[in-house]
Amino acid sequence: MNLATCLLAVSLSGCSGENSAGSQETVQPSASVNQVTANTVFTNGNIYTVNPEQPSAQAVALKDGEIIFVGDNSQAESFIGDNTQVINLQGKMMMPGIHDVHMHPLESGSDTTHFSLNETETDVEYYIDDIIDAAARNPQASWLIGYGHTIEALLNAERDPRKILDDAVPDRPVIIMEQTSHSMWVNSKALALANITASSQDPIGGVISRNSFNQPDGILYDNAGDIVMEIAINAQADAGEKDYQGFVEYTQPELNKHGITAISDARTYWQRNHLTTWQELAKNQELSLRVSLGLWAYPEANDATQITRLLDMYQTSADSLLQVNQVKFYMDGIVGNTTAALHQPYEIDLLGLHENKGLNYFTPQRLEKYLKALEPAGFDFNIHAIGDRGITEALDAIENASNGKGRHRLTHLEIMDPKDYARFAELNVIADAQVAGEFTQPQHWQENIDYIGAERADHIIPIGSLLDNNARLTLSSDWNVSTFNPFVGIAHAITRTPEEISLVDAIKAYTLNGAYAMRQDDITGSIEVGKRGDLIVLDRDLFNSSATQIKNTQVVMTWLDGELIYQK
Repeated sequence: MNLATCLLAVSLSGCSGENSAGSQETVQPSASVNQVTANTVFTNGNIYTVNPEQPSAQAVALKDGEIIFVGDNSQAESFIGDNTQVINLQGKMMMPGIHDVHMHPLESGSDTTHFSLNETETDVEYYIDDIIDAAARNPQASWLIGYGHTIEALLNAERDPRKILDDAVPDRPVIIMEQTSHSMWVNSKALALANITASSQDPIGGVISRNSFNQPDGILYDNAGDIVMEIAINAQADAGEKDYQGFVEYTQPELNKHGITAISDARTYWQRNHLTTWQELAKNQELSLRVSLGLWAYPEANDATQITRLLDMYQTSADSLLQVNQVKFYMDGIVGNTTAALHQPYEIDLLGLHENKGLNYFTPQRLEKYLKALEPAGFDFNIHAIGDRGITEALDAIENASNGKGRHRLTHLEIMDPKDYARFAELNVIADAQVAGEFTQPQHWQENIDYIGAERADHIIPIGSLLDNNARLTLSSDWNVSTFNPFVGIAHAITRTPEEISLVDAIKAYTLNGAYAMRQDDITGSIEVGKRGDLIVLDRDLFNSSATQIKNTQVVMTWLDGELIYQK
């Protein structure tokens, strides 16, 4: 990449910015370092380093992608040679690149879905025309795959959702993912191809919804739906190509545009060839992000067979942007369909289970088995845990079975037993939360009262309480459940009273703590000598902006490994 064609080298003179996070200190370069000529030098910056030893600076020098100097303008001059590109930041804020340690980049950016429904529609009978139209537009699709309805709309239907879909498409299997991904709507053809009948048992981690005659009514909760979706995706011969192109053409450029330089794929379905797609992206040098994959742990799999397969897929290399070093487990489902695992029963039961306390994809005993088998190889666990019982059980498993070397994290953390707050620091478990979605804000907490009562519906996603108990916090998006724009997440994190956090903590959650979770805090996450040049430049100083202004932040430049990968 010829950076000179993108940016204008300018003189060192000009204004410098300074934020409120700490006074500027300078690391004195040694005499030997002073002889080094940088490839790129940034000057006149309002640089927030996320390094407590040197919180702010004016200048940064890079050589061969490595940060070789962080300090003030005058000292930066000694790193400038005839061929050094000098970039005057003109007082703009620079900070480390954003880490989003929980998203679904292949699933969310792919065209494997044939159509989307209007999620605001409350009468699902009105979907029939849209689905008929989608079927007509996709005559070659062996499975018609959709997305977008709500579970409430299906549950309020006056007849079986299966029959509604049958009216629209009687001759081909149809599967439609509910907007949270925790239930699927299917027709009779789909049920038949998946061998789901009145006599079928609920799979591990899932429920087959039934009508009053014990017949499957077309709603498949959690893993029951995932199993059928896997059949549908694998029936598409070009699914891998669609995943690949969606990532290259849309997802990755948008992530770079928003200052994101590192991501964790939080659900790499290796039986859907997701791993192969990622490996092709890396081999073809298509990646402009650091990527860690969370290999999906299939709840219905034989444990010994799956553990062997996961160990075979482990892959780390300092020379690669792609690391295969995490495993994704679900402890439970979600509150909205009463599958999140709770200590006490739900106020209402959608699943027809006696004293419904939600369900387990993995029991704590099974999780312990996987910890003992996979942790010594270097795997870190990304564990979906939304309900208080799911969170407690995941922490129990880690306490009982971890060798203490893992960088495991629990993600979502919606309904928590306050007794578990302190356990994150005690067990060195990362608390990963998503607050970018409006539904996570305090004004929406009461929407869960019908499910879990007023007391448990309070303090949902208690990031402030977790920090008060010294937890290591990361913030992520769970895209496409929420926007991947990190500045929306930061703005929400600092305003969600009584569970708000400071701006300093919010930035650290998206940078250095995210790098720690991805085992790359030795090379990224802060702006320090010896680390790689993963840097972003913003159009405003976050420390002198309101929450609304932060939410509207634009990224001016994104750098990965010292290379410009996005410029506004």
